[in-house]
This record gives sequence, C-alpha cells and structure tokens, in this order.
Amino acid sequence: MPLRNWPQTYQEAVALQGELRHRVRLIPLPRPPRFVAGADAIADRADRRIFGAIAVYSYPELELVEEAGAAGVCPFPYRTGLLSFREVPILAAAFEKLKQRPDVLLVDGQGIAHPRGLGLATHLGLVLEAPTIGVAKSRLMGEGEEPGTDAGAASPLIWQGKTVGLILRTQTGKKPFYLSPGHRITLAESREIVMGCVRRYRSPVPLRQADSLSRRLRSAESDP
Repeated sequence: MPLRNWPQTYQEAVALQGELRHRVRLIPLPRPPRFVAGADAIADRADRRIFGAIAVYSYPELELVEEAGAAGVCPFPYRTGLLSFREVPILAAAFEKLKQRPDVLLVDGQGIAHPRGLGLATHLGLVLEAPTIGVAKSRLMGEGEEPGTDAGAASPLIWQGKTVGLILRTQTGKKPFYLSPGHRITLAESREIVMGCVRRYRSPVPLRQADSLSRRLRSAESDP
C-alpha cells in the first residue's frame, strides 16, 4: 500500500481508516518467525520533527541483527486515535533501510484494539504488507479484567462483544501491556511471540531497543 495522498485533515484520516479496516487480515503466519523486529517513533519537544526506529533480532535467540532509523517532519498533528498518521511514514522509511526484512514487527501502539479497528500496528502492517503486533502501554478502548500477577497471565480485551486483544502481563508483578494483532497474524501467535521476546524487563527486547534508538536519534539532532 503506497503512501500517496497522505491525509492532512481529521476527516480525511478517519475516512481512510474506514476504508483500510476492510483490508485487514488476521491469518496465521506462513512459518515460525526467524527474525522479529521492534518499531518505535518519537517526536521532538516542538512537535515538528519525528524520529522512527526499527531494531531486528533473531528469534528465538534474541540477538541483535540490525537496526535502522529515519528522521523527518511530523506529517500529522497529534490526535487521539490517529497516531498512525504521524508515525507510519517515518517507520516505513526506517523499514526500507533494512537489509534483513523481519518476519514479524512488534509496534509500540495499538493493533485492531482501536475504535475504528486501525491502530498504528495495523496501519503499518497494511503499508508494509508485513505481519504486525500492537504492544501498547495503555488502553485505548475495550473492557477487560486485570490479569493475574504472574508473567504470562492474560485476560481478554473486549470491544462490542468481540475479543480484540489481551491484557497481558509480561513480567511478574509489573504493569500489563495491551496486546492486539495488527495484520497478517493471529492473537494466539501475537501472545506467544511477545512473551518469547521478554527477558530482563517487562518490555519485549526488540521494542526496548527500538525505543532506545529513536531517543538517540532525537538527542543527536537536538544537540548543538
């Protein structure tokens, strides 16, 4: 899916979400992943520049294989439910720099657990035609009970009578993530892969590295 005619207004963005949601496919992976990446983006304090980062790891060994970053002008203002219109272009630009294409992308944002079914992970998956998983720190919509305190405990995230994700505790006693499939992957696979990417910290290793890289890119540009 090309990045032509990128929406410039709230109405255009919502209309595109309504169109794209029908292209989402939650289907099993064709084979077990060998490379899993994290994707993260961050804006500068003036909200004018944005920095995207992708970190690719071998899976399940979790050895860093490659990372790539990109910087550019923020293409869309911050609006709740429209995060993808700020971050998809810069993440796609970083993705295009990779030599090793990942089998799955973990994205710092929502997948289908979104009021219009098109969170950042889902939108990015459609643009890249790649399997994506939304790993969000906060709930955007839906209802669900607090999961148990042990690592791996999960409870369904329900929206309009349907399970759209999981409230997943990746580390014992730590805050849970709000997990939802993005595109071309199932919820069960999403849970298994995310838990397979957790080591010392609650955040999956590829996402933690991507977050670090995006912050380094922002710092490097802001330094005199």
